[in-house]
Amino acid sequence: MTLVDLRIDSIAAGGDGVGRHEGLVVFVPRSAPGDLVRVRAEQHDRLMRGALDAVLQPSPQRREPPCDHYVRDRCGGCQIQHLRYDAQLAAKAGIIRDAMTRIGRVTLASVPEVEPSAQEFRYRSKLTLALRREGGRWIAGLYRYDAPDDVFELRDCPITREPVLETWREILAAQHALPNAPRLRGAVRLSPTDRTFTLEGGHRWPRHAEFFDATPGLTQLWWAPDEKPRRLLLSRSGDASGASFTQVNPEVATQLRARVVALVESYRPRTIVDAYAGTGDYAVALARGGVRVTAIERDRDAARVAAGRLPESSRAVAAAVEAVIEESLPSDVVILNPPRAGVHARVAEALQRQSEPPRAIIYVSCNPATLARDARRLDRYRVKSLVGFDMFPQTAHVETICELVPAA
Repeated sequence: MTLVDLRIDSIAAGGDGVGRHEGLVVFVPRSAPGDLVRVRAEQHDRLMRGALDAVLQPSPQRREPPCDHYVRDRCGGCQIQHLRYDAQLAAKAGIIRDAMTRIGRVTLASVPEVEPSAQEFRYRSKLTLALRREGGRWIAGLYRYDAPDDVFELRDCPITREPVLETWREILAAQHALPNAPRLRGAVRLSPTDRTFTLEGGHRWPRHAEFFDATPGLTQLWWAPDEKPRRLLLSRSGDASGASFTQVNPEVATQLRARVVALVESYRPRTIVDAYAGTGDYAVALARGGVRVTAIERDRDAARVAAGRLPESSRAVAAAVEAVIEESLPSDVVILNPPRAGVHARVAEALQRQSEPPRAIIYVSCNPATLARDARRLDRYRVKSLVGFDMFPQTAHVETICELVPAA
């Protein structure tokens, strides 16, 4: 370890501050742009990673983190809570710009805007926690950012909505009926009509009915045993989509969806492919205007819900996007809303090969790095517009809408 003093210049994609020492880039967690810091740094190939030893001169962008876990327990759930909110938005704009220019090799006229969240805190409608046995009882918590195998017990999470935390307390009160396993993982999801719990891990759960009886606040209980797919065990609700993917910040998700729909409608399409469609929020909104939509979703539960919501002129396909994208084209507009890994190479290849390319590809990304990689793959198209949405305040994550149109 080397003790070095350096000035922090920016925030990297994972939330670490970035500075330089003797020509080497140094990544420093919990630092802010403008900080003069002393760090204990270690070289790894052509870069250095440092642990904050002292803030010698704090940046105006720095603030006192409001969450005790962030400081005392070194919680890894948030990465930039020590930044003022305006500085968080600026950092995320820089993350998008850097990814698009460095990875995507896209020339941007300006730094993209990032639309703020109406709520900095108490916005999350879903919370996933690790469950560990400690002193003869289960604890539920998060991992420390500097010790990723170490779980601390969570007492509060200021970015999570109170009803989600209340449900977690109810679950822990019924922990006697959890499966006998060395470790588990659970997720509570809140929707306007349901409170869903999905448990991951264990081979047998003979007391699941007892557990469900002891947690009356839950409407659905799902289980993903070790090395087996998730399944619905019990429900007090008729909706079986409770464990499907959903955005954790509903207000920002609504704003983002409205922007996507407006962009698509600006091309006056007759046909749309909605790839990675989930339960069909984009597809349903667009089909209401008389457009014929093909919604593609790998999760069969989500695809079934989407099919039930769409009019007869549109359809939902339960399949991997890369397996059916070719037969779903041509289309006037294509929506891509992939997971963090981005689109499969075969999806990009299919879009590149089209003799009649779509008038626009609206790419909704939760990972600027894979968005940039895919924009580079789709070199037949150019970036017409780019805007971020702060779906996850206090973290380094950002959602981005990229509008791609044929280059010539």
